[in-house]
Amino acid sequence: MNFDEIIWDMNGREIEDESFRRVENEIDLYRFDGKRRYVVRRLIHTTADFAIADLIKFNGDPFEACLKALRRGVPIFSDSNMIKSGVSVAKLRKINPDYSRDSVRCFIADRDVAEIAAERNITRALAAVEKAEPILDGSIVLIGNAPLALAGIVRLAVEKGIRPALVIGMPVGFVNVVEAKKLLSQTDIPHVTIEGRRGGSTLAVAALHAILEPALIEIEHPRMD
Repeated sequence: MNFDEIIWDMNGREIEDESFRRVENEIDLYRFDGKRRYVVRRLIHTTADFAIADLIKFNGDPFEACLKALRRGVPIFSDSNMIKSGVSVAKLRKINPDYSRDSVRCFIADRDVAEIAAERNITRALAAVEKAEPILDGSIVLIGNAPLALAGIVRLAVEKGIRPALVIGMPVGFVNVVEAKKLLSQTDIPHVTIEGRRGGSTLAVAALHAILEPALIEIEHPRMD
């Protein structure tokens, strides 16, 4: 057992910086346009999977869409409490100080959602989207678990004209996953997704943080023109 192989004297920021450096040593991030490289780098860092780079798909300008929405103080809807817990409120507050943990809305564990799901034989994720309908127009949507939540968002956009400012659509699994992502790809809503079955709540959170990264760098280190 060789404990000397472990680098003990590094703080969290130093570990992240070194991780990013190693990612950049193994892939040419500059083949990805503009700010998109921030998302690619962050999702590789989150998964340690370089193959994911070519599966990340963008529509429109999710960076500008996200910043405009956050400056307006829009609600953030998530399909899991893991996302609600994982979103950095500190990062959000650097864009708009009015944000709090309660700004990230998740209804998956609500009693009325469970009752509706049982009565209608649908998933709680889909029932949660229906409950969220009044807050979805102009909102930021993070889907990292439930493909039916993503499909439900798209259906509301098509059938009722409810248009989120940004959708990060990264459900994971085997049933309805590919199909839900395909539906999202056929909309003009600014979005980021991962082709195929891969996804997860941690990736949805990581994607949001990566989208915020260029703006946060500018805030923390403004250019002197």
